[in-house]
Amino acid sequence: MKRERAHVAVVLGIETSCDDTAAAVLRDGVIRSSVVSSQDAIHGSFGGVVPELASREHLRNILPVIAEALGRADVSLREVDAIAVTRGPGLLGSLLVGLSVAKGIALGQGVPLVAVNHLEGHLLSALIERDVRFPFLALLVSGGHTSLYLARSLGEYRCVGRTVDDAVGEAFDKAAKILGLGYPGGRAIDLLARGGDPAAVRFPRARIKQRPYDFSFSGFKTAVRQHVTAGPAAPLADVAASLQEALVDVLVQAALGAAMEYEVPRLVVAGGVSANSRLRDRLTAEGTSQGVEVAFPSPRLCTDNAAMIAYAGWRRIVQDGDDRLDVEAEAQLPLEGPCA
Repeated sequence: MKRERAHVAVVLGIETSCDDTAAAVLRDGVIRSSVVSSQDAIHGSFGGVVPELASREHLRNILPVIAEALGRADVSLREVDAIAVTRGPGLLGSLLVGLSVAKGIALGQGVPLVAVNHLEGHLLSALIERDVRFPFLALLVSGGHTSLYLARSLGEYRCVGRTVDDAVGEAFDKAAKILGLGYPGGRAIDLLARGGDPAAVRFPRARIKQRPYDFSFSGFKTAVRQHVTAGPAAPLADVAASLQEALVDVLVQAALGAAMEYEVPRLVVAGGVSANSRLRDRLTAEGTSQGVEVAFPSPRLCTDNAAMIAYAGWRRIVQDGDDRLDVEAEAQLPLEGPCA
C-alpha cells in the first residue's frame, strides 16, 4: 500500500541500469548536482557492454559517486527527504547494485523510497528544464530502446510504436564498429558526418507497412558492411553522413507522422540518440513547419543520468506516494502494455 508523503523537497536519485553509475540531488524539482561515472573505456575494447564487468564497476563506484553528488549539492544524507532509484528495465546485475544501495540508505535514514522506470525517467527528462504540457508524444531513442509513446498524463503512457529488432543506438554503434570508429559510435558518427555528404550513399530506410510507427534496424548493419566490402567505398565522412541521414529519416518520419495522426502538437525526444545534432536539426525544422513543438533535453540529460530518475521519482512520490522496501528489480520492466 502506498504511503502519502506530505512534502518532499530534497530527492537523491540513483541510476545503474546499464554501464553508467550515476547519482543526483534534486531540490524542489531543480537539479542541484548530477554525477555520472562512465564505463566507456572499460567496455570499448569489447565493442559493447559486458554485463559482468558493468555490475562489478557499479559496486566499485556507487558510494563515491553518491558522496560526490551530495557534496556538490552541499547536502547531507540527513537532509534528504526521499530516495529515487531505477528498478528497470536494464541489466539485472547492474540494477541490483543501485536498488540495494538505495534500499539501504532509505532504511538507514528512515526516508521513503520510490522505484522508477528508467524509460519514464527519459520520457520526463525534457520537463526538468522546460515547461512541456501533457499530452505529448515521446520518442525514446537509445542503444537499448527505440519507442514512441503517447503520454496523456503522469503515469499514463500508451505505446504507439517500437523497434521490432535492434534499437537505433545499437545500429549507430554497429555501423561505427564496421567503419572502425570505436565505441560508443553514435558521437563519432555525428562528428564525422558534419564534414560529409548525406546524399553520397543510399542506405535503406526500412518500413513496416502494417505498423507505420514501428521500427526495424536489423538490416542496417548488413547494408553498411556490404557497402564497405564491395569497394571502392565512398569517403568515410560521406558514409557517416549518409548512414546517419538514413537513420534520422526513419525516426523523423515516424515521430511526426504519429504526432499528426494522434493530433498531439508536442513531441519530446529523449535518450542517448536524442543528442544527435542531425536529428535535432531535422525534427526542430520539420516539426515547426508542421506545427509540432519539439522538445529535447539538454545534452547532459540525454544519456543515462540520475537527475532524470530523481525528477521522475519526485513527481511520482508527490502524486502516488512511496514504494515498499521489498520492491524488486525487473530487467524487462515495461512502461505500459503492448503497443496499440
